[in-house]
Amino acid sequence: MFLRMTNDLINKKDIYFPNYSGSNENLNSLLNKTSQIICSWFSNSEKYGPFPIDEEFKYHMPTENGNSPEDLFSEIETLMLNSFNPLHPGSLAHLDPPPLIFSILGDLIAAALNNNLLAYELSPSISDLEESLFRWLSKKIGFGDYSGGIAASGGTLSNLNALIAARDNAGLSSDPNAAFLISDEAHSSFIKCAKIMGLHENNLIKVKTDNKGSMDLKYLKKTIKKCSKLNKKIFSIVATLGTTIRGALDPIEGIGEICKNNNIWLHIDGSIGGIFSITNIPINGLKNINCANSITINPQKILGITKTSSILLVSNMEYLKNTFSTGLPYISSKSNFLDRGELGLQGSRPAEVIKLWLGLRFLGIKGIEDILKSSIDKKIYLEKNLNSKKYEIYSGPLHIISFLPKGMNIKDSNSWTQINRIKLLKNNFMLSRPEFKGKYFLRAVMGNYNTSESHIGDLVKILNSI
Repeated sequence: MFLRMTNDLINKKDIYFPNYSGSNENLNSLLNKTSQIICSWFSNSEKYGPFPIDEEFKYHMPTENGNSPEDLFSEIETLMLNSFNPLHPGSLAHLDPPPLIFSILGDLIAAALNNNLLAYELSPSISDLEESLFRWLSKKIGFGDYSGGIAASGGTLSNLNALIAARDNAGLSSDPNAAFLISDEAHSSFIKCAKIMGLHENNLIKVKTDNKGSMDLKYLKKTIKKCSKLNKKIFSIVATLGTTIRGALDPIEGIGEICKNNNIWLHIDGSIGGIFSITNIPINGLKNINCANSITINPQKILGITKTSSILLVSNMEYLKNTFSTGLPYISSKSNFLDRGELGLQGSRPAEVIKLWLGLRFLGIKGIEDILKSSIDKKIYLEKNLNSKKYEIYSGPLHIISFLPKGMNIKDSNSWTQINRIKLLKNNFMLSRPEFKGKYFLRAVMGNYNTSESHIGDLVKILNSI
């Protein structure tokens, strides 16, 4: 049972930090109580709904003398009851699946160790683990002996690390004409990347997509020629494996050949679909990704690796070393080992790789394939049962589908999606409402392992009746 503690300063000092010698009964009691609260929240997820919110909920700020554990646990429970609930089977709005159990444990271990991935002497075993795991992942996607990678807090930062390395590798770090190309369905965060890199807005160039949402190779070739005439120096072409609206895939093999012929760095934003490439699941468009110089993969978006878990893999680790290494004069480095803080924009980093490692070790390739296949199967089931005569449907080979009644204009799509998103929430289905091609759509991401065929059937009944 939870050990009651008074609010006096002496007892609170006893639980400021874990005890370095002897028992840690207080910590054990606190962890047990926390575990009870979390498991209770999980067990009652269906009752709470995907998006419970009490407008009366108030946050309390720190007081002069601090609060008792009892007060804090009461507020923790209230906080959780007013949080987005990814476990609920109706949570289908975003790329935020339920957390994998062993990944939760990995987060706890990382927090307890409080090691810093900045340098080997601050995280010896975990630095070795990260290096080894990312070499393994690199080999799984077909990269060679010099490959590897680095973790980052989210796909935007992984993509930014890749683009900075690409520009540096091209010798264009201070060139005002440096430019990179993306598809017109690429993630909006590339706009942010361009701003951070100090690029003129005209040097982020969008390439048209075809009717499947894939980058048009003919238009790509024309764009490269046009850039040359305008003296724009292309340091990277970004291909997308899984667009946010419909999960479309860019033609990697064709883009790779164009990059090779023009000596341009190929980066793949595989934040959504990249994880499929380490499996044997047959998906058109996921071959030959090893022709890239770099690829971003986000296991958090479908496998349930707890946030954040983003990976940048590169075909040659020298790219990252040459771009980001500045030396750490206050650190004693291990010989023949480059400190991990020298391989990307982030210096200090938590030991997030532990939760990824534990999650992948527990699942194995077969378990990973089970999760990924089930997501695609659910999307196919939803798409087959949606009324295609009623809805304009956008979907690719992955687990994302967006739809809107046919013939709607911008104004009607705005009101229809707002009204029916609220109606769906009242029925415990949470879908997102993205803007796409000048209209608003409803989008379902079928990456929730708790969502069954019967849940999808109930969703279809609602959608086909509204």
